[in-house]
Amino acid sequence: MSQAETRSVLHLPRIVVTSTCGGGGKTLLSLGLARALRNKNWQVLPFKKGPDYIDAAWLSMASGNLSTNLDPYFLDGAGLRAQMQHAVSKLLPKGVTAATIAIIEGNRGLFDGLDLEGSCSTAALSRQIQAPVLLTLNVTKMTRTVAALLQGLAGFEPVDFAGVVLNCTGSPRHAAYLRSSIEHYTDFTVLGELPRLTHNPLPERHMGLASFRGDKLSETAEEALETLAAYVNDHVDVQAIVERAAQAQNLHCGPLWSEPALDSKNGPCIGYVRDECLWFYYHENLEALERAGARLVKLSLFDSSWPLPGKNGTGSTDSEDSLDAIYLGGGFPEDCLDRLAGNGRLADLAALAAQGFPIYAECGGLMVLSRSLRKNGVVTPMAGVLPLDIEIGPRPVGLGYVMGEVVQDNPYYPRGTSFPGHEFHYSRACGEKTAAPVLALSRGRGLGDGMDALVINNTWASYTHIFAPAQPAWAPALCRLAAQWRANKAQGKRKDSVS
Repeated sequence: MSQAETRSVLHLPRIVVTSTCGGGGKTLLSLGLARALRNKNWQVLPFKKGPDYIDAAWLSMASGNLSTNLDPYFLDGAGLRAQMQHAVSKLLPKGVTAATIAIIEGNRGLFDGLDLEGSCSTAALSRQIQAPVLLTLNVTKMTRTVAALLQGLAGFEPVDFAGVVLNCTGSPRHAAYLRSSIEHYTDFTVLGELPRLTHNPLPERHMGLASFRGDKLSETAEEALETLAAYVNDHVDVQAIVERAAQAQNLHCGPLWSEPALDSKNGPCIGYVRDECLWFYYHENLEALERAGARLVKLSLFDSSWPLPGKNGTGSTDSEDSLDAIYLGGGFPEDCLDRLAGNGRLADLAALAAQGFPIYAECGGLMVLSRSLRKNGVVTPMAGVLPLDIEIGPRPVGLGYVMGEVVQDNPYYPRGTSFPGHEFHYSRACGEKTAAPVLALSRGRGLGDGMDALVINNTWASYTHIFAPAQPAWAPALCRLAAQWRANKAQGKRKDSVS
């Protein structure tokens, strides 16, 4: 365990940005605030509450630092604090400076959680990481009622409110009336009034903020972030927010990882596909593979130069750097069908899977491994590894947290393993399923009928995404299978040389 990961006290100015509902303006304020502070030469550390890849990617781009997800469903309070410490140690190896601030974007409404008690809510997270809360409130067609709403929020559960930013004010007169009402009836401090925008500068799609050619920042996205930075800087008291964030208490943090990292110098080579098609990865998952001893190689489905193992009939030559396993994350294959049709990498995946090559696929990766993908009545053949056909629909099929139990033997998880995860998909599996799913769900949609995850040879494919710190068996299992493949490959070479 490194010195940076031992139990320590973390001094980190921080603020949670939230609202009363989804679409209340928290993403707009978080991105604008992060970019505005970055433009003032602040070191902005972004965090996103809950399971999210898209908003987290935008926060990374707004701040210039890799965003970390803080999810109370996966980690308890000690784990969340450890994750914050771990992120700080990676992003700021020399430590927190006077010009450092963490911005944590909430999700949904402040008190919205999994159950009647509001477990896993943004409010619960703010208490677990002892961070003040900045509320952004959509005040469209509202006047004095805003004070009653804030009074109700303040009295509902213990929350350390830093203040409120009024979103979508209709005019300076409207903003002044709202401010007077709040100051007269409540203890809230008004930290800004954002006038109603004539258009939303952020592109949107069915699962939130639009992706932009994978996780690459486009010129349009860069312009949107600069627009939001100026918008927030002109209408919000950024300095007051910084001062309030600095009042956050120090956190006592332990290590995020329970096991020391293995030396990956001679470990198995695991490729992960990260391109316009598949780019939903928690960086903690990739780190977990490295800690388990893997050497990681970034791949693209649209690049023919994969270092494939030659003993699988692919025509490649074996080497120390040839792949021993592949990790296929989530993404939007349905946006890349013209480039996936007849794609040679799909044939490579099918050939590898048929010979027991280890492949772990989540959601978008499952879609790529299916027989076909139907969108708007057009069917595009996929890799054909799985006995599934996938259809894209207009509404969510699976959206939210998953809880399951492994009920069949498989190479990755022991039978009986508890399986927390999450899913985001507008697609559904259809057609005849000739293989039995191995994951029984008590929560979530998965493949349907209360089940998820198909295992074919050494290929695992599920709609469920996992978070490695909450699923410690995953990375060692994939590395073990990759190492076995590597050893068998070496054994095959030795046999060839003897013969």
